[in-house]
Amino acid sequence: MVHVSEELTIDDALTRWSTADRSGTPLLVLLHGYGADEHDLFGLMPYLPEGIAVASVAAPLAPPWPMPGRSWYAIEGLDGRNSDSVTAAAEAFLRWLDDAAANAPAVALLGFSQGAAVALQAMRLSPERVATVVALSGYVAEGELPNDDALTELKPHVFWGRGTNDQVIPEARVAHTAQWLPAHSELSGRVYTGLTHSISEDELRDVHTFLTKWLDRAQKA
Repeated sequence: MVHVSEELTIDDALTRWSTADRSGTPLLVLLHGYGADEHDLFGLMPYLPEGIAVASVAAPLAPPWPMPGRSWYAIEGLDGRNSDSVTAAAEAFLRWLDDAAANAPAVALLGFSQGAAVALQAMRLSPERVATVVALSGYVAEGELPNDDALTELKPHVFWGRGTNDQVIPEARVAHTAQWLPAHSELSGRVYTGLTHSISEDELRDVHTFLTKWLDRAQKA
């Protein structure tokens, strides 16, 4: 378990960008799941709205051998999915975002699985910077954070998509998220029949609609 957030660092050299010319452009950041890397979610580019810059970030940790790829926090062992570790990963991500999004007029996050948990935790830690999150097959970490009460008034925009056949995220985490998100966000949620721990075409169409509305809000701001 990570106790000190400074132990984690996002390697910006691994970040994959959709364009080098991104000054003044709304930014969407992709946060991959356990065992994947910065290339994984970049395949979603054709399903995203135009007029945005996209960054896909590499998580700071390597999972235990022989698992390939990278991870945001440990999911195995007695401390697996520990909320403090999710917070540490989100804090490391926000430090990266301070530099990466310096010239972005608006920022949205799209995370899958534990990347979604980190994205939602970053929103809770810094709602003034992260007010729009797409959380796919993920969950809200348990416990309270200082800004949680403020979120009930700020109501950041969240899309939460998950499948009926997802056997990866524990039921208790799903139940907690189903209670927490409606009270702390402007929630757009959908459960996809038959979907496992993955992303479907139907879900991507809904994500496109959700992010188009985010882009419209950014342009009007």
